[in-house]
Amino acid sequence: MSFSEADVQGALKNLIDPNTRKDFVSGKSVKNIKISDNDVSLDIVLGYPARSVWGEIRAMVEAHLKAALPGSSVSVNVTSKVVQHAVQHGAKLVDGVKNIIAVASGKGGVGKSTTAVNIALALAAEGARVGMLDADIYGPSQPTMLGISGQPDTDVENFMEPMTNHGLQAMSIGFLIGSDDTPMIWRGPMVVQALNQLLRQTRWDDLDYLVVDLPPGTGDIQLSLAQQVPVTGAVIVTTPQDIALMDARKGLKMFEKVGVKIVGIVENMSTHICSKCGHEEHIFGSGGGEKMCADYNTELLGSLPLDIRIREQTDSGKPTVVADPDGQVAKVYKQIARRIAIKVAQMAQDRSAVFPKVVVQNT
Repeated sequence: MSFSEADVQGALKNLIDPNTRKDFVSGKSVKNIKISDNDVSLDIVLGYPARSVWGEIRAMVEAHLKAALPGSSVSVNVTSKVVQHAVQHGAKLVDGVKNIIAVASGKGGVGKSTTAVNIALALAAEGARVGMLDADIYGPSQPTMLGISGQPDTDVENFMEPMTNHGLQAMSIGFLIGSDDTPMIWRGPMVVQALNQLLRQTRWDDLDYLVVDLPPGTGDIQLSLAQQVPVTGAVIVTTPQDIALMDARKGLKMFEKVGVKIVGIVENMSTHICSKCGHEEHIFGSGGGEKMCADYNTELLGSLPLDIRIREQTDSGKPTVVADPDGQVAKVYKQIARRIAIKVAQMAQDRSAVFPKVVVQNT
């Protein structure tokens, strides 16, 4: 019995990608179908990094096709390819960076920086090329969290080479100042200029994602950064506490006003589990993140516990995703990161490279 490409496409229209919840054909993941007698081979190219589930998807697609095409011999190759997606109108793109994910909060103390670095590490663990930009000029924490010391090298054009650790490319004002206790006594315009230099004078090397840890708040500095950094999508970090949710709503509205898409909300410190007795308690309240998502028609990407190990691991320079990669908390970070990547993959692509540049000259 011989098979056609239409037979293969028809069979895969009934198979749902468990991550995107779309079939592989409408998701445009099916590539390079080749048929020779009863031998069928094809590629599944995912639009999001998912190295940890490539084997699972390969087995699922092969089993489905063998059942749909009796007598066939099926070979499936699964890979991921991240493409560039559109940013807010008027923002200049950054060389070497496909997508920028801004991680923000309406107020400090909600675990934004810890969430940002673990999201970046989770994306890298799934096979993406990832960078981490510490945009919190007044309180840079990423050098400590990533366990990086020293200063970046510069080239003849005064571009800085990103620092690296745990598979991430990183840049922070913390690499450039004298010591950990040196205060940044700068006015707003100086902060915005410094961030632009860190962003655009770093030799980012072919990044799929640059995760930007924005300073907390919704003032003039945050608004300027949201307007000038070419953001693919923003993630809002909050706790279930009412006052934190009030400020998180302001952060969400700020991004909406400047045309930045909201990827979703991460609820940090959602529950506390006693290390002595195992009792679980919602010490900051419960259900606040879900209600906010319902009010603003966005997604709750995940909820993280208040766990002393997260703090200890991050302070030691080995955040949870690398310190305990198979643990339950790392699993939640990875689920959040994969959901972010999937939502970005479903956004409008940047088509600027499709159109030729027209130059008008006087002759």
